Amino acid sequence: MPSLWMLFASFAFAAMGAGVKLASGFYTTSELLFYRGLIGSVILYAIVRHRGASFRTRFPQQHLWRSLVGVTSLWLWFFAIGKLPLATAMTLNYMAPIWMAAGLFVAGWWSRASTVEWPLVLAVGASFFGVTLVLQPAVESNQWLGGLAGLCSSVVSAMAYMQVRKLGQMGEPEYRVVFYFSLTTMLAGLAGVLAGDGQPSGLPFHGHTARGALLLLGIGAAALVAQMAMTRAYRVGKVLVVANLQYTGIVFSSLWGLALWGDRFGWHVWLGIGVILASGMAATFYNTRKTAKGAALEKTDPIASEL
Repeated sequence: MPSLWMLFASFAFAAMGAGVKLASGFYTTSELLFYRGLIGSVILYAIVRHRGASFRTRFPQQHLWRSLVGVTSLWLWFFAIGKLPLATAMTLNYMAPIWMAAGLFVAGWWSRASTVEWPLVLAVGASFFGVTLVLQPAVESNQWLGGLAGLCSSVVSAMAYMQVRKLGQMGEPEYRVVFYFSLTTMLAGLAGVLAGDGQPSGLPFHGHTARGALLLLGIGAAALVAQMAMTRAYRVGKVLVVANLQYTGIVFSSLWGLALWGDRFGWHVWLGIGVILASGMAATFYNTRKTAKGAALEKTDPIASEL
């Protein structure tokens, strides 16, 4: 059952990405952030209040930092989705475990607290080889800005995941982390719109069509459902198995891209995706092993609180 929860979460996250790509033709990135945060905040607030739980926290500064880096990552990812094939943007964003593993390796090497784990070094190095293969079409078609944004989103995501782990070790429940992140996403999106990332006519927001409104509702609902399903998977399943199953999101996003946009990739792109996927699984193994008995991951779901 935990595996099914994780598979469903990956499918829902891929569906959210597809919705973002479709909605990017109607709304700016800041508008998508605003509505994504608004819908998630309202739904989660209603659920938590119905259960009688509290939003009061003893760690406002930690929540603020986690939310800021999370929003930055999300903005970059939404921008990349609008510029790149969905599977490419999803693959680049899922490189966060690679950066986390690289950070653990550098920290261990710098402090000389542990020996060099060459399988981890190989996984990190292979992932960068995979990135060059995946991004080749983007560079050739002058979509390098979207590729750079997707790559940067994974770096910032790694920072957000580490902060989520820290909050979990402090005893913060998942719903509180997700709520404050959604709230910050809404405020950041609103600030972006008011700062000029709106429609050219000067009005802050684009008008809604029936299709646009449905896409926005779908994005918010899919993201929240995915977060809840992933949280459940991490809570009741084996950490390593569940964490690796998140990479099925790349497969689902590939299918969405094929069905909706007719995305076709050459063999080198599929090879790059495969290399990144295998490297991410290896890095996840080491990340989990470095976390004492996976304790932090059992209390929080690093990906679901992202995104």
